[in-house]
Amino acid sequence: MATPATVEAPFDQTQSKDPFWAPASVVGLCGFGTTTMIAGMGIASEGINWGVDNGSVFPMALAFGGSAQFVAGIIMLRRGEIFPGSAFMGYGAFWWAFTLMLSGLTGDAAFGGTAPYDIAWFMVVWTLFTLTFAINSHYHGPGIAFVFWTLVIAFILLAIDFGTLGSGHTPSNGLWEATGIDTFICGFAAWYVATGIITAQHHKGKKVLPF
Repeated sequence: MATPATVEAPFDQTQSKDPFWAPASVVGLCGFGTTTMIAGMGIASEGINWGVDNGSVFPMALAFGGSAQFVAGIIMLRRGEIFPGSAFMGYGAFWWAFTLMLSGLTGDAAFGGTAPYDIAWFMVVWTLFTLTFAINSHYHGPGIAFVFWTLVIAFILLAIDFGTLGSGHTPSNGLWEATGIDTFICGFAAWYVATGIITAQHHKGKKVLPF
């Protein structure tokens, strides 16, 4: 009789194909979560102007959301954990690309001189990338599933926002606020899962904070 296939447990802190490398889930999730929360607060509070004034988002995106998260992805892949490794490397690269696109390096106009329609398509392809993980996220706990599905919604809302701008119309303040709030909630959920992971490690594997 065939042996049932095992499901990978990427946030299991006790399993590793290379025990030399400590788990990097906390760094990856916190890098993603804190940067996403800052971006979400900016979108919700400033609306369309958040694309012009990103003084707090870009440094965080380059240092923690981009670089630290990317390194966390490399470590997780080295440990043989494909789900978090691929996600951390992917979203680390996202924050680098996001910063380059909107920092003004490509022009002097709002949103770094990038056309709103181009930004909308950028958000569409990241929706698809996120969907790849979202449809498999339920294998890794409700907290991770919540992070990915709220992120899918965030990218869809951003695509709508910038698609509306590209069509010559201005998105309502309510739409920007909804986008920012959902983005903030997604980041907060990632931070919560990271906190749950490190707390469990300090309580001998017991999930003091369910995630």
